[in-house]
Amino acid sequence: MVAAMELEILGMNFGCVLAALSDAKIPDKGCLLPLISKLLGYAIVAASTTVKLPQILKILKHGSVRGLSVASFELEVVGYTIALAYCIHKGLPFSAYGELAFLLIQAIILVAIIYYYSPPMGTKTWMKALLYCGMAPTVLAGKIDPALFEVLYASQHAIFFFARVPQIWKNFTNKGTGELSFLTCFMNFAGSIVRVFTSIQEKTPLSVIMGSAIGIVMNGTLLGQIVLYQKPAPKKQKKED
Repeated sequence: MVAAMELEILGMNFGCVLAALSDAKIPDKGCLLPLISKLLGYAIVAASTTVKLPQILKILKHGSVRGLSVASFELEVVGYTIALAYCIHKGLPFSAYGELAFLLIQAIILVAIIYYYSPPMGTKTWMKALLYCGMAPTVLAGKIDPALFEVLYASQHAIFFFARVPQIWKNFTNKGTGELSFLTCFMNFAGSIVRVFTSIQEKTPLSVIMGSAIGIVMNGTLLGQIVLYQKPAPKKQKKED
């Protein structure tokens, strides 16, 4: 027990695994699965620091937001804000939700870039931005009624669902995905799959698991569209002798 305690790092208990391996035994499932879950959780958090970077770089490289739905990215910011605030409020371990903090920061930067490369911002856009800046600190600090908090988090699933719908529909009608980044969509899809496993192991609320499940479906759809609508590279014509 002492050895196990000495080898506990960031909530990850390596002691029981190393003890089993030193005895040439396969580690017990009750010891191995929580460790794998923690490792995967921290891996997601680490990877999340660059998830949206490919999308940001693609827009900056081409100086265009062609084919991107502004509403999708705006709703994503709202969804990440609510999800992060809820996880902090519930006191969940950082490995179970840490990626939300990094995704929120990147999502805000991404929306700002999309605004920059979009037509001039009207009054409506400025009002949405100011409303978010005014409400977000209150929500993140948890200074709202607990019942309202639960309602907000319940609505978060619908927000993430509808955050993807405009982009999916735009891809469908355009029969193309414009400047949508394959790498960002793939990382979102893979992260959602892994997060379902870690959420179950961390015994997070069912609503958190549902959110990841929705992410698998919606991000998987976007990923499929990128593959489906990918235009083949033009073939080089052979020179006649």
